[in-house]
Amino acid sequence: MTVRVMLISPALNAALREARFDGDVPLDAAGVRRARAAAPGVPDAGLRLHGPSGRCAGTAGALGLRTVSEPAVRGWDMGRWSGRRLDEVSAAEPAAVSAWLTDPSAAPHGGESLLELCSRAGRWLDSLGSGEDREGGNASEVREGGKASEVREGAEGREGREERRVLAVVEPSVVRAAVVSALALPPESFWRLDVAPLTVTGLTGRSGRWNLRCGHPLSPAPAD
Repeated sequence: MTVRVMLISPALNAALREARFDGDVPLDAAGVRRARAAAPGVPDAGLRLHGPSGRCAGTAGALGLRTVSEPAVRGWDMGRWSGRRLDEVSAAEPAAVSAWLTDPSAAPHGGESLLELCSRAGRWLDSLGSGEDREGGNASEVREGGKASEVREGAEGREGREERRVLAVVEPSVVRAAVVSALALPPESFWRLDVAPLTVTGLTGRSGRWNLRCGHPLSPAPAD
């Protein structure tokens, strides 16, 4: 079965506007407004997930999605740099930042290296493409008031279809890592990929063979 994975990048928050290594900062009012305005453009999917960060969860909620938190698509672990500004870290630890930017195996911050991030994103993609994900492709469990309910597949996700659709709201770093892994690009290509807020990046195929549809906006965003 072919799998279509649609990765939605979350709305901006204060941390990204300040070029910080995001320390799980939630959406601000402007980010919520932009996500709500983009909601009509969200594609249908049988399985709907979000990364566990406050920004991804808040974006999914503002888009009107009922999603399940998925640890496998958590944001890049930046260790002790988390929450700090890039310019501050660059001034205090220039050699460490240089190693982080040039050596995919380096993790001077004590978190994940770029290679580890890309490997994690690739394993998650391949689990979807081989049918090994935990939800089995038919329903997603959502907790509401302590009770379990199900997010059922839409018309495009009914039994017997040839294409399975998975939607996930994930951090830009995870989108970039997934593209690098899916297309077997050199790890250094990660730094050459730009992912704008509230865009969809599509990967279609199966384990070991993916095609890329580059990011496109969900819908025009209003002025703040």
